[in-house]
Amino acid sequence: MSCNPDSTEAASAKKGLGITVTQAAIDAIGAQIEKRNVPGTSLRVGIRGGGCSGFSYVVEFFDAEPHARDTVYDLTTSAGKSVRVVVDKKSLLYLNGSTLEWEKTLMRQGFKFVNPNVTSSCGCGSSFTV
Repeated sequence: MSCNPDSTEAASAKKGLGITVTQAAIDAIGAQIEKRNVPGTSLRVGIRGGGCSGFSYVVEFFDAEPHARDTVYDLTTSAGKSVRVVVDKKSLLYLNGSTLEWEKTLMRQGFKFVNPNVTSSCGCGSSFTV
């Protein structure tokens, strides 16, 4: 499912910046928010400096209002519940064109970024270079 940001970040939308969130990831976000049982909870995704390759991904739940310059994706789970994914302006430059997926295997369960901007990554898979 491709995401279109709402009007809170029209500048990014005009530049064509954006991410895609798969339906499995949307459903996983909804399940995690439901477990937290805190009204107004959203998922913030982004990047921060650090890790063995230069950057690492940030995936965290928060219950505050998004910042004015954030891009906000209002999405719907398979069960019809609304969820919100928030990306800060700087991170969106590095995540542009990325897909946020939900991966569930015998060895791992969690969110996974498929980022076409990555030029190299470390062995652990959570740190990358663009």
